[in-house]
Amino acid sequence: MSNAQRLASVMVTAFIDAVNCGVDLVPVVADSTSTAKIAPFIKAFPDRSINVGIAEQTLVGTAAGLALGGKIAATCNAAPFLVSRANEQVKVDVCYNNTNVKLFGLNAGASYGPLASTHHSIDDIAVMRGFGNIEIYAPSCPLECRQIIDYALAHVGPVYIRLDGKDLPQLHDESYQFRPWQIDVLREGHDIALVAMGSTVHAAGQLAEQGISAGVIAVPSIRPCDTQQLCNLLNHYPAVISVEEHNVNGGVGSLVAEVLAEGGCAIPLLRLGIPDGEYAIAGDRASTRARHGIDASSVVNSAARICAGA
Repeated sequence: MSNAQRLASVMVTAFIDAVNCGVDLVPVVADSTSTAKIAPFIKAFPDRSINVGIAEQTLVGTAAGLALGGKIAATCNAAPFLVSRANEQVKVDVCYNNTNVKLFGLNAGASYGPLASTHHSIDDIAVMRGFGNIEIYAPSCPLECRQIIDYALAHVGPVYIRLDGKDLPQLHDESYQFRPWQIDVLREGHDIALVAMGSTVHAAGQLAEQGISAGVIAVPSIRPCDTQQLCNLLNHYPAVISVEEHNVNGGVGSLVAEVLAEGGCAIPLLRLGIPDGEYAIAGDRASTRARHGIDASSVVNSAARICAGA
């Protein structure tokens, strides 16, 4: 696996390997073969995928039916359309009925950039956290992504996996072993803790260069999540910043706030993300992140202000 890779390509490789190992997997797309990078899978297994056309409700309903028939169904389409257009089917057909469907939200966050709010998915984690009976993951590098997918295909029950749309570099070496619930401590520090999910984990890398001793904590497993471990980790820091390409409500920032409040931790928290009541701007990834204060330099500036007592 190369140092940087698009997570959709990791997904397709995992699917091919799974079927070659005897997994009865059926990917379902909604005219999203390009988005899902699914062509290599279709070439290898031409009779083992279903394209329902631009009909996301049918996509999820079909996947639920396949699962009830004994298949492992995986929906592969853009996160904003999966979560918004098929909201009721995800809630009822997948979650409430506990069907063995794996929902892949592709190009999540503001991956679609200039296509703007219709194509941005900045509320998907919040929506999924509102549903019962579905596990939620947000990988931040190719190796972690592959292991999450392997786990999800073996797990019996609904899973949502949030995939970023850009190439992401590796964060872990080959000794890494993903486990559901786990919190990943990528770097230890003492000035401030940064908690992030998905691709924004990479925005924390410049802090050490600015003389800030920051702990960097990734939360790939949103549900289930070892909230006690997270609380124990954060208790060692005087302040916390959460970073996400998601609305500040309902995502990792809300998770951290809940953990601190329920643990009785009197630690200041700054939530960085798409602000309350706003949409992400229409622009390229760099412009969007800079505008909303979640690019690397903005995270560094926010951390510096907090550490200086501003």
